[in-house]
Amino acid sequence: MQEVNNSQVSEFILLGFSDHSEVEIPLFCLFLLIYLLTLTGNLCMILLIRTDSLLQSPMYFFLSNLSFIDICYSSIITPRMLYDLLAARKVISYTACAIQLWLFTLYATTECYILAAMAYDRFVAICNPLFYPIAMAKKVCLQLLAGCYLAGLVDACVQTSGVFRLSFCSSNEISSFFCDIPALLRLSCSDSYVSEVVLYVLSTLIVVGNAVIVLVSYTYIISTILKMRSFTSKLKTFSTCGSHLTAIGLYYGSLTFMYVQPGGLEAVEQDKIVSVFYTIVIPMLNPIIYSLRNEEVKKALKKRLSKKIFLQQIKM
Repeated sequence: MQEVNNSQVSEFILLGFSDHSEVEIPLFCLFLLIYLLTLTGNLCMILLIRTDSLLQSPMYFFLSNLSFIDICYSSIITPRMLYDLLAARKVISYTACAIQLWLFTLYATTECYILAAMAYDRFVAICNPLFYPIAMAKKVCLQLLAGCYLAGLVDACVQTSGVFRLSFCSSNEISSFFCDIPALLRLSCSDSYVSEVVLYVLSTLIVVGNAVIVLVSYTYIISTILKMRSFTSKLKTFSTCGSHLTAIGLYYGSLTFMYVQPGGLEAVEQDKIVSVFYTIVIPMLNPIIYSLRNEEVKKALKKRLSKKIFLQQIKM
């Protein structure tokens, strides 16, 4: 352990998975594959939504932005982690650590709000279809998206300033693979009580607040679906909503486990596992969830693939 007794540290050491050095190479190969799948899946989702006439609705506007955010916050974490898995000395500067935390919090919080905005969109589309063109007009969608980013920006500024106002003077070894709030709070040598309370309160408000929006929206949605007479309409609506609920359950569940539960700062090894799930695995899963469980996305994919095969046959 590197001791820095009487002065503020200028750099941190990301311990990551160094206590299991024998698996670092296999983990590098695994996480590299996941990252490439994340980039490919989310970029394909964005391109498909932007170019296909079937997917020009507010729901897919938010879904394309969800894919963009998944690319961003995965790219903030994964490339650095891949480098550290091969590096002999896993060092990140104080400034780079603060920037990484700020960007990650910005995109992670924004994703929470976008998922809630998508739930509201489904509520209006299914429960008030005649009002939908007005309630979810392009201007309204842009305002909702701007509000999501603004909420993320505020949370990122508050959380990052709250953590980096603390002193780090006894050790500079972070027991994580990136600059995350719980790991930094454990490391601080000053009183971190206020920062811990801020983390818990803001995380609770963000996750629980958005979860309430989702819960209320889907209560009305399920009630409306059950009243539909056509089984085909019920199935189509459930398939559209099912992919969204799956994405919400995975993301909100992991964030709740990580940031909202009291006493969560103490579970170091569990934190690493959960962090891997919501920073690396979930961004890869989102496009898969939406492509496999959404009929409109599957139709758009089939149409795109059939066009490609047809063009290849012509060239041959």
